[in-house]
Parts: sequence; C-alpha cells; structure tokens
Amino acid sequence: MTTYMKIFNERISGLATGVDETVDSWFLMSSPAPVVTVVLVYLAFVLKIGPEYMKNRKPKDLKRIMVLYNAFQVCYSIWMCRTSIRESNVMASIFSKKCEINRTREQNLALYSGAWFYFFSKIIDLLDTTFFVLRKKNNQVSFLHVYHHTITVMFSWGYLKYAPGEQGVIIGILNSGVHIIMYFYYMVAAMGPQYQKYLWWKKYMTSIQLIQFVLILGYMLLVGAKGCNMPKTLTFFFVGNTIIFLYLFGNFYRKTYRKGKSIDSNGSVGTGTSLAQSALRAAGGMGCMPIQSKSSQFSMPTPAKQSYIDLNNNSVKPMKLD
Repeated sequence: MTTYMKIFNERISGLATGVDETVDSWFLMSSPAPVVTVVLVYLAFVLKIGPEYMKNRKPKDLKRIMVLYNAFQVCYSIWMCRTSIRESNVMASIFSKKCEINRTREQNLALYSGAWFYFFSKIIDLLDTTFFVLRKKNNQVSFLHVYHHTITVMFSWGYLKYAPGEQGVIIGILNSGVHIIMYFYYMVAAMGPQYQKYLWWKKYMTSIQLIQFVLILGYMLLVGAKGCNMPKTLTFFFVGNTIIFLYLFGNFYRKTYRKGKSIDSNGSVGTGTSLAQSALRAAGGMGCMPIQSKSSQFSMPTPAKQSYIDLNNNSVKPMKLD
C-alpha cells in the first residue's frame, strides 16, 4: 500500500509541474486540483443541486443581470481579441516556412498571460448554464451544452499548463471574435421581446460560427502539412473537435434555415434539429430560439407568424418582423 501511495503522490506531483514555473504560480494553475474542483462544483450545481433548489420555486428574473453579463462578455472578448493580435506572432507563424518562431522570455510570458485570460474566460462562461438553471430552462441544459463547457475549461487549462503552442493563439483570436458577435446578440435578446425585431441577423451569426470552424480546420491542416514545430497531439485534438462542431453547426444551419422540421411516418414533427440545437446551446447560447405555433407545425412559418420565447419568463408573444 505504501508503494502505491508513493507512486500516486509522485504522479500528482508531476502534474503540478508545467512548462513554466511562473505559470504554475498563477491563480488556478498550481495543480489540477483547483480547476477540477471548479468543474465538479459546476457539474454538481447544474445537474443536481440547482434543479433541486429551483424545483418548487418560481424562475428567477435575471433580465438586468443577463444584460450586464453579456455586455461584459462582449467587452472582455474585444479586449482578448485585440491583445492576442497585438502580442502574438500568428501571421509570422502562418507564412514562415516551418512555422519557426523565436521569442524572448518576456514575449513567452506575454503569450502565456493571454492564454490564462482566455482560460479564465471559459470559467466565466460557466455562468451560461447557471442562468439556465436559475431561470428553470432545464431543457437547455443538454448533455452537449454541459460537455462543451466542461471540456473547454479543462482543455484551455491543460493547454496553458502543459503544451502552449502557437496554434492555440489563432483559435483564441477567432473564438473571441465570434464571441463579440454572439454575446452582443444574446445581450439584445436578453433585453426583452420588444428588441427581438432587431435580431433578424440570427441566421448570419450561425454562418459566422461555421466560417470560424472552417478557418480553424484549414489552419490546423496547414500546420500539419507544413510540419510545423508545434505540439502534434494538440493539433490532432483541435482537428477532431473542429470537425465534430463543424458537422453539428452545419446540421443546425441546414435543419433550421433550409429544410425546417421533418415529419416522420406517423405524421408527427421529427426531432432532427434537437442535436444541432444542442450544439448551438453548447456555444453558450442565451438568446431566443424561434418556435412554431401548432397551426403551422407542418409548414415553415412566415416571418409575420413567427413567435419567440420571452427570456424573462413571460408568456410567448408573437412579433411581426420588420
């Protein structure tokens, strides 16, 4: 038993040592224990504690909090995007022959610092699910939504701790850029039904998300083809996840904007869009999803008949789009 405990302690001690001792001294970066604790608390709350607490209570009215939260996310994403572009050598890595980048100690720390703020933004993103639970939108707490937030936190932490590579920078820039648009959309949606007539560009937001995945996939394939001196495991992980989300978001776009809901052999409306809709929620979706009235369930509704879910738990109100 003593031998096994010794081996276990050695393995844990090894996990506590990352690529840079300065990074190891930062908040939540000393060892896996702090970030694992955050994730476990998150999972316990959104899957068990929160729903049980809200079971016999009215949904919380979080309109102001959500508007402020989404406004903060927009500003934070703008700052991260700007800082990453200014401090990194992404363009140099793309156009150099072997993606070789030479950095000073100070430049490396600047890169690591940006990666830490990106990681911490994923901690903040966990509030998305918390708001769903407090507003009793438990149907939006899907497996994919929770999985996405969990894996993003753990992976961004592990990336900074053990394998910070140049390929992570461009993903952070693209993701932060999309978050600027996405959280602005959710901020307007959270302001109430009267503002939803300004959300006609929802379809284009999904297109932007798809373009993001295409660019990430193209960049990762370029990194692999050029034989760049970057962590190969990291590249393969990015490629695999990008393909999965590209498929899911593409399916969401096709089902929502091209074909509408399908009808099965019994004449009922199919659930083919549920998986893709879950993928949209996985990206932190906090806006309003279009729904169809019973009278129009077998055909796509016209804009004048389209209804929206009120984020503030009011009754569903039809709104005519301008």
